[in-house]
Amino acid sequence: MLLLAIDTSTTAITAALHDGSAVVAERTTLDARGHAEHLAPRIASVLEAARATPADVTDIVVGLGPGPFTGLRVGIVTARTLALATGAALHGVCSLDALAHEAWRTGVVRDGQLTVATDARRKEVYWARYAVSPGGVDRLTEPGVGHPADLPAAVTSLPTVGRGPLLYPGVFAQHGIPRDVSGAWLADLVVSRLARGGAVDEHEPIYLRRPDAVPSVPSVSSVPSMASVLTTSTKPTKPTRPTKSTKPTKSATG
Repeated sequence: MLLLAIDTSTTAITAALHDGSAVVAERTTLDARGHAEHLAPRIASVLEAARATPADVTDIVVGLGPGPFTGLRVGIVTARTLALATGAALHGVCSLDALAHEAWRTGVVRDGQLTVATDARRKEVYWARYAVSPGGVDRLTEPGVGHPADLPAAVTSLPTVGRGPLLYPGVFAQHGIPRDVSGAWLADLVVSRLARGGAVDEHEPIYLRRPDAVPSVPSVSSVPSMASVLTTSTKPTKPTRPTKSTKPTKSATG
């Protein structure tokens, strides 16, 4: 197995490779508005670090959100395009699950319940509540979006990870890291679920609300061309010289 994990649901543009036993490479850039610019180089970098090619990838997982429309769409379109180009199996999971999984695996919360709250902009957060046990985490609620002050006390009083507590420290009683989705922990989560026969076959993005603006032209039209670059030979091709146009012949006059 060589699993490529991608997530663009948070400030982190992240990609990682997992060989079924451990994470072999991870690259992350923090840029709330540079997802389309940074994702392709992060993917190329983890492949180079692992001395792998796109053809070596057997599985691709993408975080499905929730997240801001444009950034989230970059990751999902990229994952779908790469899966189509390489024939790799495509998986998808809720991005909040990856944050909860990391919090459990790193010992932030070992038992009880946990809230994940990420930045949704518009002074809102994306959130979900989880049960934590020695065996892992289980989501108790569907992902939601709302103003932090409007969330029930049963949610805001729990240990909370994600950027929500950092942005609204007066609302969430307890807070800590992680703040953004990690490609490495997303990969670890999916490999664990696959080993247990768990479900990782969701494909629909979790937007939860309409985008701030709907572009008339797709804003990430460069993503498919990025995938084609990664899946083709690295040998440069010589540019084709344009052919000279043939001048029209003058008609004969009698």
